Amino acid sequence: MTVSASPAETSWEQVQDGPEFTELRRRLRRFVFPMTAAFLVWYLVYVVLADYAPEFMAQRVAGNITVGLVLGIGQFASTFLITFLYVRHANRRLDPLADKIRTDLESR
Repeated sequence: MTVSASPAETSWEQVQDGPEFTELRRRLRRFVFPMTAAFLVWYLVYVVLADYAPEFMAQRVAGNITVGLVLGIGQFASTFLITFLYVRHANRRLDPLADKIRTDLESR
């Protein structure tokens, strides 16, 4: 017994195989993969320094503020920065194309 695809499934498969959807995936991946790699390297450097260079991390920058504290706060700051950059990227490069694909699909 064969089950035929509904028109909606067929339309979605056509959109998914189309050049606009491919471009949307490319734009997303060109942002997400490098940003993820950069953040993971940054986090790994922080963890390695904390484990293997405690003297360096304990150096005082000003008063009771140490290098480790500055880098730890930098982890939070970089998270907010990445979120800001992603939202800006999505608003400029992803959402307009996604809206066009959705409009085209809904008009079928």
